[in-house]
Amino acid sequence: MADYNVGTELEDELYEHHRFEASKGQSALRVDKFLMNMIENTTRNKIQQAAEKGSILVNDVPVKSNYKVKAGDVVRLVLAHPTYEQLLTPENIPLDIVYEDDQLLVINKPAGMVVHPGHGNYSGTLVNALAYHFENLPMNSSERPGLVHRIDKDTSGLLVVAKTDFAMAYLTKQFAEKTSEREYIALVWGNIEEDEGTVEGNIGRHDTNRMQMAVHSEEEKGKPAVTHYKVLERFGYVTLVSCQLETGRTHQIRVHMKHIGHTLFNDERYGGDSILKGTTFTKYKQFVDNCFKVLPRQALHAKTLGFEHPITKEFLRFDSPIPQDLQECIDKWRVYSKAQTFTEE
Repeated sequence: MADYNVGTELEDELYEHHRFEASKGQSALRVDKFLMNMIENTTRNKIQQAAEKGSILVNDVPVKSNYKVKAGDVVRLVLAHPTYEQLLTPENIPLDIVYEDDQLLVINKPAGMVVHPGHGNYSGTLVNALAYHFENLPMNSSERPGLVHRIDKDTSGLLVVAKTDFAMAYLTKQFAEKTSEREYIALVWGNIEEDEGTVEGNIGRHDTNRMQMAVHSEEEKGKPAVTHYKVLERFGYVTLVSCQLETGRTHQIRVHMKHIGHTLFNDERYGGDSILKGTTFTKYKQFVDNCFKVLPRQALHAKTLGFEHPITKEFLRFDSPIPQDLQECIDKWRVYSKAQTFTEE
């Protein structure tokens, strides 16, 4: 263990930026490599510099970068300044509000907007906008104002935001107990044979690629997740589907659809930005490239959102039109598929 004379360094107020507990199956691994696997958008050099300053603690004791993390260790990164989330800056960013009362509001989020500040995205987020337009929003369990749930940066569609502590608790409970309604529209690679189905499987961090989530077969890994899907339209090499979420795990639809062999169209993180189905003809490649240009993101839209109002107890349901980029991509595939004869691969 490192012999640091922390002195006044740790007596001053320090802010926890990251905290990880090594899993039961964790084999001995240098702490700098361990943190590299766990923290997005960082470098080994930055982590080693943090260790030199005594900012990496294992079981509340500062360690050097060559310390070997073992099962059960609690690894923390503490710094002298608050996290960017705690230094939230209100920004005058327009919001597409589809419903609002004194308890909550429903927002139609555009693709490209990050929901809350995080590594590499400390401004221009939905939370920055909420902080500008609304005062005293309640904090969720992650200390993020107003957020009951979230959707990915490049996913468009509906979100509910709580304006009171009571609404936060009431709405959060519905999402936890699976009584809320959430329907997404997705364009996926391949021809889904069944007209409808259900995907179940625990979702957790990918074992080797920490930027991805994955379905784990072991019960103790990840969290249970259930997605119900229904085919809306078939275009030969891609399929338009409706996905109903029973749970709300990170990247759930993206991970579950890839798990059954139907990666989301143009989902760069999960490999959907390559041609996964189709011919080798140059004209087909040009067609797909044109679709990628029209829709420069994963083909996923949070279309329908339903929940019980915390005060009136009325079940509210909201519907968001498919955005122009996704609709244009769907239209291109519809026209293309009508002019083609498809063969099984």
